[in-house]
Amino acid sequence: MTLPPCPQCSSAYTYEDRDFLVCPECGHEWSPDEAAAAEEEGGLVIHDANGTRLADGDTVVLIKDLKVRGSSNSVKVGTKVKNIRLVDGDHDIDCKIPGFGAMRLKSEFVRKA
Repeated sequence: MTLPPCPQCSSAYTYEDRDFLVCPECGHEWSPDEAAAAEEEGGLVIHDANGTRLADGDTVVLIKDLKVRGSSNSVKVGTKVKNIRLVDGDHDIDCKIPGFGAMRLKSEFVRKA
């Protein structure tokens, strides 16, 4: 049986640990059932910092101050971001942040509102 690559970093070195699949490169853990469901849906499976599954159109809240490249300002913790769009890549959330404009975020720095 061939194990699927990591859904976050696409590493081919995944291994089984009890009921989960684990990526040794990024530390991501997921269940094989979740991977099979994602393949059936044909969509991305992206989770927030608490492990809650995110979907297009969700509202999220930042859990960490984030510096904005090219600006002296930062996006503060607790900032609510509405109507997110999930994309493939390192920064897996496209959104518009009030006062900053269009931005890409990593899902590890948000939680579902």
